[in-house]
Amino acid sequence: MKHPRSANRHRARRMALGLLTVPGCVAACLMLAGVAAPASAGTASPALKRAAAEPSASPADGLRFRLVDLGTLGGPNSAETQEFPYINNTGMVAGFADTATPNPGNPEGFVFHAFRWRGGPLRDLGTLPGGVNSFAIWSNNAGAVAGLSENGRIDPLLGMPEGRGVLWKKGGRIVNLGTFGGHESLAGYINDRGQVVGVAANRKRDRFSLFGWGTQTRAFLWQKGVMRDLGTLGGPDANAAIVNNHGQVAGASYTNSAPNPDTGAPTLDPFLWKHGTMADLGTLGGTYGFATALNNRGQVAGQSNLAGDQTAHPFLWDRGKLTDLGTLGGTFGTATWMNNAGEVVGGATTRADKAFHAFFWRGGKMTDLGTVNGDTCSVAHFMNSRGQVVGTSGDCEGQFEQHGFIAERGGRMIDLNRFVPKRSHLTVTDGETINNRGEIAASGMLPNGDFHAVVLIPCNGGQECHDGSRHEGTRQSTLATGSPTAAGAPLTWTPNEMAAKLSLRYWPPLASEIGRNRGN
Repeated sequence: MKHPRSANRHRARRMALGLLTVPGCVAACLMLAGVAAPASAGTASPALKRAAAEPSASPADGLRFRLVDLGTLGGPNSAETQEFPYINNTGMVAGFADTATPNPGNPEGFVFHAFRWRGGPLRDLGTLPGGVNSFAIWSNNAGAVAGLSENGRIDPLLGMPEGRGVLWKKGGRIVNLGTFGGHESLAGYINDRGQVVGVAANRKRDRFSLFGWGTQTRAFLWQKGVMRDLGTLGGPDANAAIVNNHGQVAGASYTNSAPNPDTGAPTLDPFLWKHGTMADLGTLGGTYGFATALNNRGQVAGQSNLAGDQTAHPFLWDRGKLTDLGTLGGTFGTATWMNNAGEVVGGATTRADKAFHAFFWRGGKMTDLGTVNGDTCSVAHFMNSRGQVVGTSGDCEGQFEQHGFIAERGGRMIDLNRFVPKRSHLTVTDGETINNRGEIAASGMLPNGDFHAVVLIPCNGGQECHDGSRHEGTRQSTLATGSPTAAGAPLTWTPNEMAAKLSLRYWPPLASEIGRNRGN
């Protein structure tokens, strides 16, 4: 369980960060989603430093890992809830971490900066001139990093520091991507061609602003110094969530400006943009849908409301056809990631909505990945080209992120804490991202409640890999029984509440990365 002191601190921190969602849609829509400073030494817990020098592993299903604590930039935290680290296919990690400087806008928090890690201490990527905080969201395999930095100005509409989408070049130079005349922007994804997508504000007032900025939120594609407005599907706002290596962009856009009676917001549809044209991918019958993943084959995965806007399912769009991927027997589900093979992962409710479980979908079949050690809920966050899946398992009613996990292409779920050295007191609470080499960026909780980004690196035996398992094995739940502990239990939470729990990370796509202290 999360340390009580940490839970209270991070709850206050998240409230101060000003996390933004689409107005009025959390319950009704079943909203879920989505100047460089010098290098600074990371701060790791002494126990984990000792343990990192003697890596351990578990023989679970033949997997072995060496765990590395990335530390911080001098403050207490470098991972927790929305602050997930991303690892690219070269093993470089991007994220953000607390510095030792108290945050002037939040007495309970610290100034936080984007970081890059390639082994050794974290490198502080700094901020734009005058900015206080920054964070990284994504990196490409060339080492360029996309994210956001404050610029030292106050947004006159929001009364808090302005944020700008930025690109940190491989050498560390920071580039301000600008806006469309408004006060805010966010860079959310960068492909291997150096194309960046995200959202930027213009000056037209908009009461349905997707990111709550007060003016229209526009999807952009940035390349070689030019920010291009991708347009919309007919409404005022659009969000570009991801760009593949062919320059195709997926996201979501309003189709009109009229609020729907069930959602209180205009109709929102997923889109695929290519060759200058934004195509409406449609929905599964409802008025609310969005894309969360796009692969290099042009396939799009995401979530859509069904007719009536009372529930939502994951979808896969492929060559003009939108397919409902279904659920694990319940009423609600979402897709969170997809690889180039068209395999999809996410989470869905089990029969009678008794539990919410991670799933792996392939070729028309959805597999329940179960939970760790009888937890009631789980969700898959990410998957690599080999079908290895990572995510988190925990309590539907309480702390959702308790055990990070890995699963092999629909196989049983394995608790990542089985690979934590015995002498370490760290608990891996969340498997955040995994690259094609099988390296995992995760969140780990220390005994005092602080969170650090950690990396689990596969190893093939020998001196660096020992059988250091300290946890028991896991139990896989099934479609028929639901969770091992929840089957037959009274329903004390709703799919709406689960959607609200996960909405900070998955909707708006990458909206969790807006989670920053803006000085109010």
